[in-house]
Amino acid sequence: MLAYPRIDPVAVSIGPLQFRWYGLMYLFGFVSGWWLGRRRAAQPGSGWHPQQVDDMVTWAIFGVVLGGRLGYILFYDLAYYVSQPAAIFQIWHGGMSFHGGLLGVLFAVWLYARRAGREFLSVVDFVAPLIPPGLFFGRIGNFINGELWGAPTTLPWAMVFPDGGPFPRHPSQLYEAALEGVVLFTAVWWFSGRRRPVGAVSGLFGLLYAIFRFAVEFVREPDPQLGYLAFGWLTMGQVLCLPLFGVGLWLLLRNRGATEGPAAG
Repeated sequence: MLAYPRIDPVAVSIGPLQFRWYGLMYLFGFVSGWWLGRRRAAQPGSGWHPQQVDDMVTWAIFGVVLGGRLGYILFYDLAYYVSQPAAIFQIWHGGMSFHGGLLGVLFAVWLYARRAGREFLSVVDFVAPLIPPGLFFGRIGNFINGELWGAPTTLPWAMVFPDGGPFPRHPSQLYEAALEGVVLFTAVWWFSGRRRPVGAVSGLFGLLYAIFRFAVEFVREPDPQLGYLAFGWLTMGQVLCLPLFGVGLWLLLRNRGATEGPAAG
């Protein structure tokens, strides 16, 4: 068993101001996405200028924050937030949904694409490889907060989390950081380095994320207010991954063999 590294969730305190690791992880994710986007825009034939990346990332940030919070409220704990509306704004305590954040980003990208006169799926293809680093940092934030831990296990790398009872548990946040962050980024960034049909890069992102998240949910403790939805193992995260898997597979295969669209990497 490994010892859980108890890290103060407050990274820096300046008088009454507190900067929490969870919020800083979101900042790191936004900065990494912005930096990668400007790097991609600098590639010959990308069709993007750095200032356009700045505008697009600004729209996407609002989509992530608003969509992620609203998604968590609607999908995971609506009754609590109806009874405690002030808690809606306390995002530094966690409570963000990837699927809600994804819907928020897609809506923000649609607004940006419409405003900039760009094809929606082409913009999503450009954005998709920029997302995994943010997922990586977000899961590290979950780990530091000691939340979203895994199910009990006897594996040698199990950890006892502060709020997880006395049982050693899967560090599922680290599994997701590795799969949704490192592996997903490597695959989608490499795939986007060559000319692909429009929508294929987005499809690979959606397909792989759905597979990775669905798999990790088997060793992740379900949200206590929801528990398992069916069969003694089906979680809300898995249910939300099913349409993402289907759409991702369709986008990846619909124009198989075509070489439309510029390389995005």
